[in-house]
Amino acid sequence: MIDVTVLLLNDNYASTAIGPIEVFHSAGLLWHQLRGEPGAPRFRVTIASLDGEGVGTPYALWLAPQVAIRDVKTADLVIVPSSGLDFDEQFAKHAALFPWLREKATQGALIAGVCTGAAYLAEAGLLDSREATSHWSVVDAFRQRYPRVDWHPERLITEDRRMLCSGGVNSSFDLSLYLVEKFCGHEVALHTAKALLINMPRASQSGYAVLPLSRSHGDDKIRKAEAYLERHYQRDVSIEQLAQHAHMSPRNFIRRFKAATGRLPGNYLKAVRVGIAKEMLEGGARSVQTVSSAVGYEDPAFFREVFKRCTGMTPTEYRHAFAGAARLPANSAGARGFLRLPASANGNRPLRPSGGDAQHEARGLGGRGRG
Repeated sequence: MIDVTVLLLNDNYASTAIGPIEVFHSAGLLWHQLRGEPGAPRFRVTIASLDGEGVGTPYALWLAPQVAIRDVKTADLVIVPSSGLDFDEQFAKHAALFPWLREKATQGALIAGVCTGAAYLAEAGLLDSREATSHWSVVDAFRQRYPRVDWHPERLITEDRRMLCSGGVNSSFDLSLYLVEKFCGHEVALHTAKALLINMPRASQSGYAVLPLSRSHGDDKIRKAEAYLERHYQRDVSIEQLAQHAHMSPRNFIRRFKAATGRLPGNYLKAVRVGIAKEMLEGGARSVQTVSSAVGYEDPAFFREVFKRCTGMTPTEYRHAFAGAARLPANSAGARGFLRLPASANGNRPLRPSGGDAQHEARGLGGRGRG
């Protein structure tokens, strides 16, 4: 039996605690019960709060633990759920948790933070010099608060030296199944997923993110260059054109653009195009080739490669996941400029949406599929 302690924190999304409880309780048992076979639970689940008292949620649901954390004698695995977004307030409320987490880590337990629960691991110092993830919307703030952590918001699950994190509320199921597979093997995890009618762990949260194209900055010339790219993404815009537009040398422009936005110009253009492609697919666009052409890629296979690299899904998978959730108006394609890129006629070097370092950007290396 594997001892897992699921914590209850105040102001949390209940499913980030209840989801793991149900997955670990079901592992090795529910599949066999549904088939009329003898089964055996693989995890012993303990539900704990800081003081053994119940905790509240933002929506009037009250959760009752079995024990206080001081009563947890053995833990092979600790699950830290999400909590409220005012982290200073939450950390003050849960101050006793941090030394307890460090103690359990020292004793060899795996510690897993679900969604914003990763902040508790970071605040305890358990994520220093480790890879981690959390909900895509909070990672920029976490980077500033915890600069020693290697944050990866594009990933749904990270594991680094016995510390695990996941992004988003429903990722509690992904993380729990990942841990079932880690401790018990693929077959037990698969049976658990089938019994609960949930998917096996996903790999990425990129397809769900609505991230700004660039961070906030005060470089007016670069802001104008960003606006130019967003207006003319359907054209073969060259580094020379952008640099001339900003009254800079190409090399200086690339340096300034990266410093201001956090992206190279080619990566910025790629982000613009993928963002528009996502909107088209959400609107139910049926032909991937049409979307590919509309955002500047003549080769649909190359577009699929770029799109999957950015979102973690193929265009078809993305459309199946999100079409109908946000329908575009019938005339939005024209209004947003969903136009085919014209062939480059000026001989200048096109931006390379697939990125590359500053030296490559200066050389203007082009990618397959035009743009």
